[in-house]
Amino acid sequence: MPNASKPLAWQRQLILDTIVIGIAGALAAQLFNAALRGVNALFLEWFAGYHAPGLPSEGGTLTETIGAHGLWLVPVSLVVGALIVGVIVVRFAPEAEGHGTDAVVRAFHRADGKLRGRVAPVKLVASALTIGSGGSAGREGPVALTTAALGSWFASLRDRDAEDRRLLLLMGMAAGLSASFRSPIGTAILAIEVLYAEMEFEPGALLYTTLASIVAYAVNGFFVGWDPLFAVPDDIGKLLRPVEYGWFVVLGIGAGILATAFPMLFYGVRDRFRGMRVHRMLKPAVGAALTGVIVLAVPQVIAGGYGWMQLAIDGRLTLATLATVTIAKMFATSFTVASGGSGGVFAPSLYVGAMLGGALAAAPHVPAAPFEIVGMAAVFAGAGRVPIATMMMVTEMTGGYTLLVPAATSVMLSYLVQTRLSHLLGLKHRSLYEAQVQGRADSPAHHKAHLAIALQLIKERNLRPTDATGEIDLVSLLQSGIPVDLPAGRRLSIGVVPKDSALIGMPAAGSGTAIGGAQTSIVAIIRGEHMLVPRPDTVLETGDRLIVISAADELGAVTAALAPW
Repeated sequence: MPNASKPLAWQRQLILDTIVIGIAGALAAQLFNAALRGVNALFLEWFAGYHAPGLPSEGGTLTETIGAHGLWLVPVSLVVGALIVGVIVVRFAPEAEGHGTDAVVRAFHRADGKLRGRVAPVKLVASALTIGSGGSAGREGPVALTTAALGSWFASLRDRDAEDRRLLLLMGMAAGLSASFRSPIGTAILAIEVLYAEMEFEPGALLYTTLASIVAYAVNGFFVGWDPLFAVPDDIGKLLRPVEYGWFVVLGIGAGILATAFPMLFYGVRDRFRGMRVHRMLKPAVGAALTGVIVLAVPQVIAGGYGWMQLAIDGRLTLATLATVTIAKMFATSFTVASGGSGGVFAPSLYVGAMLGGALAAAPHVPAAPFEIVGMAAVFAGAGRVPIATMMMVTEMTGGYTLLVPAATSVMLSYLVQTRLSHLLGLKHRSLYEAQVQGRADSPAHHKAHLAIALQLIKERNLRPTDATGEIDLVSLLQSGIPVDLPAGRRLSIGVVPKDSALIGMPAAGSGTAIGGAQTSIVAIIRGEHMLVPRPDTVLETGDRLIVISAADELGAVTAALAPW
């Protein structure tokens, strides 16, 4: 991420870039919301005669209207919208399908922050059609991908390097989310936390994502105001008695279980649709039809469901309804998005958490609003592996800062239960974002930095390439797996200690012979985020990344002993 050694002029330019990206992110979010309202008015309200409850903070009303034909035209609306989405996405930008945020995470780790310019308009149109026609999905994924694509495009326009492009990608995502959810601090953290499945961040990007988020929040406020997204009681922190705080422990455990089940269900549906012998363009329509069946029985799952969440906070939903929609929403979202539709999973996760909290509060007859707000944070914190960002986002979206203590309790429990349970069950998909990597050391985005450090170690030992190969060329060659010639007929190469290798447990300083031969030596070990110089007491471990120098005739043995980087 940002390199402090770069010129001061570069730092100043980057600050100006955050302002540009913040403004663009806010405008893109407004454009998406306008498109969403237009599609909703055409498909659901005019054609199907259905009006879902909407947030008063966004100009909506908390009333549901069902037309003369009942709900029977809603599934038709869903299928027609999905048919159009299937054609648009497959023909113009296949990466625009799904929930969007995953594509941003993948671009950061594996594509140097590159997203095609056409992704932004395709994602905007496809998601507006999916959600506006009644699909059970959220708007955060579409906005994240659209605004991140703008950041990536801006980097390409200004001929920036990969490091800058990744940073602008994150800034764009943070700006769009901030404008959508009126949560400048939470979305700034989300952009750097959602990249990893463990408790890791991109700390070097936080200043820039925060500035971009604040700019987007300010610009967006001129359009819609600065009030929180959801309305909560002014005395919400005083509604609970001390004895009732124990229920937040139960909520955290329950949220962790649902947070484990949601990714498993979502990707299980996705895998079933991938194996389905149906043309790719038609798969979203099949998913929409299945969602339509659920809608006929549980119309509360239509679209993002923010209005229903507000009704739950207001205590206007029954226990039976709360319990039913908690499960129905997970299935409806999986059918809508995992089939190839375009929409986010953040809002559905908040929805599931809110309804879970409401159902839990109804059982012991405690005040509902605090549990629904904390439930929002707890489920997504576990399902998306983003506990810190989620706590901040939910408190900003509701203004419920007095609930930070119970929220921290439930969120941490949910995260711990989810991570532990998914590990014990051996789940293939342990998060809603499958493009996440475990930590910074596992991200290809940081491998070049590791190699650059190793190169410095090599230079300090006066081991230089025999030709005019420069530092960046050398790093590129090593990343591609091509060994580099050194003086005296030696070769520089890299590799990873594989699982169950005979090298595990061996002293690093004396393991060169075991790797390739008597003339093989380990220059450096990259373990996690640390660069180690081999010492007699350094022992090799699984996953260690080794920088190795060997004789030319020993290179084959080195390559056989180590896995590719």
